[in-house]
Amino acid sequence: SCCFYHSGIREHLTSSIMERPEVTFTLAYLVFVVCFVLTPSEFHSAGITVQNLLSEWLGSEDVDFVHFHLKRTTATLWVHSLLPLGYYIGMCFAAPEKQLHYIHQVTEGWTLYFLLAIAIPTLTGILGYYWSRNNWGNHPLARTLAYHALPQSDWRAVASSINTEFRRIDKFATGAPGARVIVTDTWVMKATTYHVYIAQQQDIHLTVTDSKQHELSPDTNTPVQFLTIQVASINPHVKPFDIRLNSTEYGELREKLHAPIRNAANVVIHQTLSDMFLETFKSQVEMNQRYLLPSNQDLEPCIGCMQISSNIKLVKLCQDPGEGECQQCYCRPMWCLTCMGKWFASRQDQQHPETWLSSQVPCPTCRAKFCILDVCILH
Repeated sequence: SCCFYHSGIREHLTSSIMERPEVTFTLAYLVFVVCFVLTPSEFHSAGITVQNLLSEWLGSEDVDFVHFHLKRTTATLWVHSLLPLGYYIGMCFAAPEKQLHYIHQVTEGWTLYFLLAIAIPTLTGILGYYWSRNNWGNHPLARTLAYHALPQSDWRAVASSINTEFRRIDKFATGAPGARVIVTDTWVMKATTYHVYIAQQQDIHLTVTDSKQHELSPDTNTPVQFLTIQVASINPHVKPFDIRLNSTEYGELREKLHAPIRNAANVVIHQTLSDMFLETFKSQVEMNQRYLLPSNQDLEPCIGCMQISSNIKLVKLCQDPGEGECQQCYCRPMWCLTCMGKWFASRQDQQHPETWLSSQVPCPTCRAKFCILDVCILH
């Protein structure tokens, strides 16, 4: 009865909250703001981005990369600064009983919020106007480019060089729209929501500082490894910045760079899908049930590598005997975990990596079918 009582209270509170339009609007607007600022792929597909909404004014990135980002960063900052004011205007309709459209009648808290909501876009608008003066010469990006200019020229000559190289088809480009990485013959660039980082290739040192392994990518349902590389310039005016990319793109990046990449963190870089799958395979098998080796049975070297002792046994655990496609394997332990993982990966459809984890393959010795849940580490 106590459980029913608490359940009833919870349902009553939930229904009463959802019946209040201002609460519903606040939650919906909060979700919209997060998505509009961080711009997930769904918002990009729907065209709900600053770049798409102001595409006529921004122009083409391919034609004039630098000018496009001068305008984009300025417009993005100003549009995002309007979001608090958008919430106030929305609340005027969501909660008309608060009479928020009569600013002289609202509470002190709402008055303060309204003044801040007006002040923020006003200040960012003034800042954007200042940046646009002198043909955008006051913009932080223009100042950064000026540090790379020769004594006889200015930032516009550097911008022209970047625009020319960006139009070439052999550039390296990757990353989400909020953290794009572009590498040309001369420049390494990172375009974020409000800023564009630029460094000259001849001045930089690159260092792998971190690695993140994900067993499943939300986009492809395959294992993925992301590398964080620090770009540090010997130019004192250029601040260090980090670039993040998929490890499968690491080889392509190295081909485009003139400087070597140091691996200070001793990160193991998986440049192929099979490398990443092998790590996922091992971590999955680590969670499986262990196989207790009989005391009278001796272990032999793995017949795949002959380097280490065999340490796994195939035991049907995924389903009851007689059910499913997997079969019981009666072979003695003859393989190590790494070699079995490589065998498992080699038998997969290379065009559909999203099916690898759920597929069945034959035992390399007796050909009995097994899946990843049937691989047991010896105990």
